[in-house]
Amino acid sequence: MAENMKRVFGIDLGTTYSSIAYVDEFGKAVVLPNAENERVTPSVVFFDGGSIVVGDVAKESAKLYPNEVVSFVKRSMGEPNFVFEYDKKAYRAEEISSFILRKVAQDAEAKIGEKVTDVVITCPAYFGINEREATRIAGEIAGFNVRQIINEPTAAAIAYGAAETHESRVVLVYDLGGGTFDITMIDIQPEAIQVICTGGDHNLGGKDWDDRIVNYLVEEFQRVTGGNEDILEDADTWQDLQLSAEKAKKILSQREKVPISITHGGERVKVELARSKFEDITRDLLERTVSLTNGILEDARKKGYSTFDDIILVGGSTRMPQVGEKIRKAFKMEPRVFDPDEAVAKGAAIFGWKLSINDELVKRVAARTNKSVEEVDTNWTEVAKEDVDAATREMARDTGYTVPAVESSLVKIKDVTSKSFGVMVTNADNEEMVFNIIQRNSPVPVNARDTFYTAVENQKMVLIRIHESETSDEWVPPVNAVEIGTAVLHLPGGLPSETPVDLSFSLNREGRLKVTATESSESRAVHVTIETTSVIGGRDLAEAKARSQQLKVH
Repeated sequence: MAENMKRVFGIDLGTTYSSIAYVDEFGKAVVLPNAENERVTPSVVFFDGGSIVVGDVAKESAKLYPNEVVSFVKRSMGEPNFVFEYDKKAYRAEEISSFILRKVAQDAEAKIGEKVTDVVITCPAYFGINEREATRIAGEIAGFNVRQIINEPTAAAIAYGAAETHESRVVLVYDLGGGTFDITMIDIQPEAIQVICTGGDHNLGGKDWDDRIVNYLVEEFQRVTGGNEDILEDADTWQDLQLSAEKAKKILSQREKVPISITHGGERVKVELARSKFEDITRDLLERTVSLTNGILEDARKKGYSTFDDIILVGGSTRMPQVGEKIRKAFKMEPRVFDPDEAVAKGAAIFGWKLSINDELVKRVAARTNKSVEEVDTNWTEVAKEDVDAATREMARDTGYTVPAVESSLVKIKDVTSKSFGVMVTNADNEEMVFNIIQRNSPVPVNARDTFYTAVENQKMVLIRIHESETSDEWVPPVNAVEIGTAVLHLPGGLPSETPVDLSFSLNREGRLKVTATESSESRAVHVTIETTSVIGGRDLAEAKARSQQLKVH
């Protein structure tokens, strides 16, 4: 890699496991093993005195120190009420996630002898503004320059497109991870990777299969012992059953039954769990993924996509035999298991590599044309082909990459928004409703506007209440939407009722929303970038960053 090029690493920040990848000197995406020589690291954090322990040791420590261990923190990203207290200090989900990011990065640094500074971090496609901003802040607390937050299915499709096919394919990415489920249709073309539509549930994943096993074990313990005690109220027992359930789930992917021992209150019960029973108690979870998939297929049909070529299974939970069997039965197609544990990290690394190559290519074109980098980047479509070709050949010579590899950095990645965004208004029936200005599955970046009207004469101000929702409908009941921000537009005096107020929504590729409200008579305007109060900020963020520099992560 050229000395003046900044390497960008890809990090899959997972609910249960995380990993980091980069593109090597041969242009191949490689997942870097951790200090324990494993290619994935458990997303588990153990507060051990003045040290932070992440990974396998933390996971094992949960048996002895359940109150000092945090698991599944990704499910709490963007939640304002989540706080983990240790040693009289409060830790938010973003800060705990930053420890996981630091662990995978510092292990990678030890392997390749190179500092990790710039990263692309993945998140579920169904993450909203709160969760995406929390993910970005986690990276900043860890000390990284977060180049972009990209959707996990998009990353998987990038890896698939780079490794599996150079043909045009429409693929359905079925991503069942440890804590989240995404289903995304993607059109892979030689010149672009375009997301058609996406959906899912960020509270549905392998952990829910584990929880069903745990509940079954509790019932069996009560049946055998004749008691009705909720043994999960004991933190040690809860943690032990969680670990036993995950292990049993993995064994049942290979065998027809597994013995599990339950120890609580001086009593020990042995339970034999058959795969058929496991599939029975989790059947509705699998049906939920199929229902969500059918919903996406209906959305795709509205966009003119009535068929697809492949179903790609990614995410560790797709190893369960019941998943492949259900997909075959429901969609009459043989699914392709594609690098379930590593595809997302590899795709993020390839995306980061494209960013790095593209940055350098823009600089070289700017130098050749005597223009600024900003001019070239903004008006790339106006750059002469001969200048691009010359810069491409020059880069290939200087970096050692092939010309096609450099050209591949120009492949466009076109994503969609997984949420709808709108404002609270009063409809014709004098009811409060949310009117969506940007609909779910709109291509991003997207700019949209609409005109609204004041309610009374001499109205002094307009309160703009901005909401996000998970429906593509234009009108949404408030109960089905979440308020994510507000803005106030002060009005001049003497305005009649029905004075128009223009609202403009601008959503960028990463899901950051800017809202502008303008009153027409005096062109008074208010601009707001939605920076959710649900994530850590201000003094708390500054303290978290300072604390991060002092704490050692192992």
